Amino acid sequence: MADLHSPQANRDADPARIRAIFGENLRKLSADYPSIAGLCRDLGINRTQFNRYLTGESFPRPDVLDRICQFFGTDARILLEPADSLRNASFDLLDHPAVAGFFGKEPVTVPEDLFPSGIYRFVRRSFVDETLFVRGLIYIHRQDGYTFLRGSEPLDALRRQGLSTARHDREFRGIVLRQEEGIMILVTHRNSLACSFNFLAPETSFQSNLWEGYVTRTVREKIAGIRAARMVYEHLGGNTAAILAAARGKSLVGLDDLPPFHARLLRLDQPFR
Repeated sequence: MADLHSPQANRDADPARIRAIFGENLRKLSADYPSIAGLCRDLGINRTQFNRYLTGESFPRPDVLDRICQFFGTDARILLEPADSLRNASFDLLDHPAVAGFFGKEPVTVPEDLFPSGIYRFVRRSFVDETLFVRGLIYIHRQDGYTFLRGSEPLDALRRQGLSTARHDREFRGIVLRQEEGIMILVTHRNSLACSFNFLAPETSFQSNLWEGYVTRTVREKIAGIRAARMVYEHLGGNTAAILAAARGKSLVGLDDLPPFHARLLRLDQPFR
């Protein structure tokens, strides 16, 4: 049988072959999602229809194909070319000749013992109301030698600000890079030109699964609100009970609702420097 991705195969592609190539590429692009059901919700595609794409039984209408391409950051070549070839340009950013020797492999390689994969809960002071604190869950995972972050903005915090609570708008993602004393994370929303910068270092004197640091927003200085705040990450590992409790708990809380060790690491009695 001819290789699906050979040049000759692409020139002679028939509908069945296109569906097979698209299904294979879609499986690769979906591989880092913990739940296909959740991915379908994010894409706004029926689960049964999505499974038909994966198995090569059908391929999407132009508008649905555009939605899939926008979501995964690719283009219509997903119908004819291997998914890995569509991502090579973005993978080489930190090795670009313009910054060769300044970034490269060292910051990209984040060891598991420094920052393990899995579910974390975080807490920080609210940027909008300094009397409140934001709590949430994020997912750290590794793919193609890189370390990534995924999460969703807390519903109650968005409602309080009158912002969209649609799942598509709530999601944020980030890139994790190693630093001399810890890690940094650049986090942004889909198709956004604003981001946040996070720096975290292991907190070894208190608990081995804690990281402390700060988060800053890329916004102009304003009279109301703050642009930077201390932040704590707690790795929950395989503690299903703790993960579910964090997921079900309130996202916007007062100081009395914080675990004492989180409040202690936030050092609320000390000015942020």
